[in-house]
Amino acid sequence: MSDDQRLSRRELLKMSLAMGGVLLSGPINPLFAQSAGMVPTSEQVMGPFYPVIKPIDQDADLTVIQGKPGKARGQVIYLVGRVKNLKGRPLPGTLVEIWQANSFGRYTHPNDRNPASLDPNFEGYGVSSTDGEGRFRFKTIKPAPYPVSEGWIRPPHIHFKVSTGSSLLVTQMYFAGEPLNEKDRIFKTAEDKESLITKLAPPTKDLEPGSLVAAWDIVLL
Repeated sequence: MSDDQRLSRRELLKMSLAMGGVLLSGPINPLFAQSAGMVPTSEQVMGPFYPVIKPIDQDADLTVIQGKPGKARGQVIYLVGRVKNLKGRPLPGTLVEIWQANSFGRYTHPNDRNPASLDPNFEGYGVSSTDGEGRFRFKTIKPAPYPVSEGWIRPPHIHFKVSTGSSLLVTQMYFAGEPLNEKDRIFKTAEDKESLITKLAPPTKDLEPGSLVAAWDIVLL
């Protein structure tokens, strides 16, 4: 796979620098949420679409699949953040898994009966381990809403499974300003809804034109 098809170390360094150094060193920037009086990230249900068989091509870039020349359709998002404990200390070596629907609202999962289109170039699942400063990063697309039952449409969201040697958190990340958020039966169960929300920011000149940046910290008990 060519360099432009993966999140290379050079590209990730550019992302960090583009975010004003908040991912590199020093105190946690307010952009990454709850540094004063840490609030644990609320748990959410895993849902039915965690991968049955994980893809061979497991990495932090969901927008390309090894061996396929195309790229995923939809709004490209660079998802960056830190995993921390309640004291605000970073947790290096944490395994972060994400999975999500594509830009049409369908999961790459055999049990998803949504008639929406599959995207042959969208992985749907990604995995990354946090670095020495607890940082993780993914390149993905913004998922679309999808129907669950009559009167219930899930808002755009990304599932997370975060694992350390002593902690496990399953949760979901939502996007600010989505009108379906407050109507969602799962989002409404969160103890702290704000801990599950991220805002999308425009890219800097170091990121591809038209992409967006989502900065979201995860706080473990």
